[in-house]
Amino acid sequence: MSVDKQHGQFITFEGGEGTGKTTQVQLLASLLRDRGHDVVTTREPGGAAGADTIRSLLVSGATDKWDPLSESLLLFAARREHLVKTIWPALEQGAWVLCDRFADSTLAYQGYGHSVPIEFIENLYDVVVGEFVPDLTLILDIDVEIGLARANARNTDTASREDRFERMDIAFHERLRTGFLDIARNDPGRCAVIDADNQPDIVGAEIWKTVETRLQPEMPSS
Repeated sequence: MSVDKQHGQFITFEGGEGTGKTTQVQLLASLLRDRGHDVVTTREPGGAAGADTIRSLLVSGATDKWDPLSESLLLFAARREHLVKTIWPALEQGAWVLCDRFADSTLAYQGYGHSVPIEFIENLYDVVVGEFVPDLTLILDIDVEIGLARANARNTDTASREDRFERMDIAFHERLRTGFLDIARNDPGRCAVIDADNQPDIVGAEIWKTVETRLQPEMPSS
């Protein structure tokens, strides 16, 4: 898929549980809006009506609710709806799109975490997404036990019940962290690893520095 992005950019936030991605999406969105940019914030799975329906099937319930291949197919079905209904139209209007998780999460969770063949996931990407890739991927990294403690506190506070992945065993989450770091190592031009074990404003400052360096978000012309 070729997208005429005008002056927009597509930034994805990745990482394991409890890394603070959602908070950092909002902080970056605020900084970009202060500089006059149109910003759309979104998330996966979800971000469009059909994708949100699929999200409800994936993020709650028993940890063994889905066969990993089925899980991968559901995620890419949701992703297609998200791209067609939300991400691509926003980019074509010149907006900056900030997305809490994208395809790297499928590679990490289902590939590294659940041993779905990497080639299978890559083939799904080719069919569903095509040549389209994020302009920048920020991988928030934190010790697994610290991240899970944060995530569990969050779910207790919000009663979200969206804790299916958090309840998977520690070995699964260690594989996730390895997966995300491998993804960053294999694609340094697109990815930047951010130390998430700090106060949100400090993490946000490092993210802003990275965005300024990589994408140079100047004030849009009137």
